Amino acid sequence: MFKTGILILSDKGARGEREDLSGPQIEALLGEEFRIDFYEVIADEKQLIKEKLIYLCDELKLDLILTSGGTGFSSRDVTPDATLEVIEKSAPGIPEAIRYYGLQKTPKAMLSRAVAGIRGSSLIINLPGSVKGVRESLEAVLPALDHGLEIIRGSAGECGQA
Repeated sequence: MFKTGILILSDKGARGEREDLSGPQIEALLGEEFRIDFYEVIADEKQLIKEKLIYLCDELKLDLILTSGGTGFSSRDVTPDATLEVIEKSAPGIPEAIRYYGLQKTPKAMLSRAVAGIRGSSLIINLPGSVKGVRESLEAVLPALDHGLEIIRGSAGECGQA
């Protein structure tokens, strides 16, 4: 079972002006091997995002943190920037896979600035803010995600197959 956190980045959501639909979509897609230990909607504030990510990694020691929102070109979209400031290792293949998968459906997938990386023993993955974007992104990464998390934990070995 992987301890998982969901962090939704939405100014309107944080003010109660918009219902979060992405978080429930994440929960629905994750499956039984992921236990949701943390779920919160916060404003698109870089310092707040950084503090929350550090708390989730260093204090709660979650295996996986999925963010949703704040990955685009808007001046308020700072989730990737905050994530880059807290991770210790980049995991570029994850957002590359997400963008590639998304490009099969829409050319707008190339506009995502999402990143992924590791802090301590936690994997952070930025997802888009839309329900469709969350669904497609998780479809792209879920087949390999458990193996990657097991490697971080030290309970899995080689990725190659005979």
